[in-house]
Amino acid sequence: MSEETFRTWINRWRLTPDGEPFTSLGGRLLPVRKDGIAAMLKVSHAPEEIAGGVLMAWWNGEGAAPVLAHEGEALLMVRATGAGSLADMARNGQDGDASRIICSALDGLHAPRAGKLPYTLRPLPDWFGQLAPAANRHGGVLAKSYEMSRALLADPREVRVLHGDAHHGNFLDFGDLGWLAIDPKGLIGERGYDYANLLCNPDLATAVIPGRIASQVRVVSQAAVLEPVRTMQWLLAYAGLSASWTLADGNNPAGALQIAQIAAAELGL
Repeated sequence: MSEETFRTWINRWRLTPDGEPFTSLGGRLLPVRKDGIAAMLKVSHAPEEIAGGVLMAWWNGEGAAPVLAHEGEALLMVRATGAGSLADMARNGQDGDASRIICSALDGLHAPRAGKLPYTLRPLPDWFGQLAPAANRHGGVLAKSYEMSRALLADPREVRVLHGDAHHGNFLDFGDLGWLAIDPKGLIGERGYDYANLLCNPDLATAVIPGRIASQVRVVSQAAVLEPVRTMQWLLAYAGLSASWTLADGNNPAGALQIAQIAAAELGL
């Protein structure tokens, strides 16, 4: 993506560059200032990222980074300038605290709002589309994940607009504004799904520490007022889905499969 792409939005929104551009999985980003406010300009032509921008604007700063401007492929949001890191907390004796912070932010994201829902939302059953063929081909714990996903998706509870990628790296320290979300996928379905990914993070080594998943399921279930068994069921379903994505990309799904096996064992499957 050319620097000229940034220039279009810099001129239109009267922005001042405030750092070097960089690339993420989601697109190109440039630290800027808008009327003195530290902000981040994100530009991406990927449909999933454009949908995420629509949802960020719809959340209107409640649980997510406040959006200053949004149009098409461009998103201008307040920049996180705090020094905190949830991943560092989780790795250094504050695992439960990090999970509770994410749960609190998700409360804001899941809160009912008046008016029309974003037109870009993907239904959760559609999001799980790659799991069935992977389970049919590979069997094993993937088959258990698929069967669990079928049962959960057939009986959705507390349907909400979902972040879709809620992990430690997608909730940033915004100082006085608190910990807020970035980079949503933009789904709609049972809110319990949104807690599964954080149980797999901040990294595989942390996630699979003996007893850690069971402990964090209890922490998350209490903080988010969820049934612990159903939270573990969503973890089993999600870990299988994650493995199916990894397989589709031609990569090794061992990590996701290990988490799925731990969840299945906790459930007695």
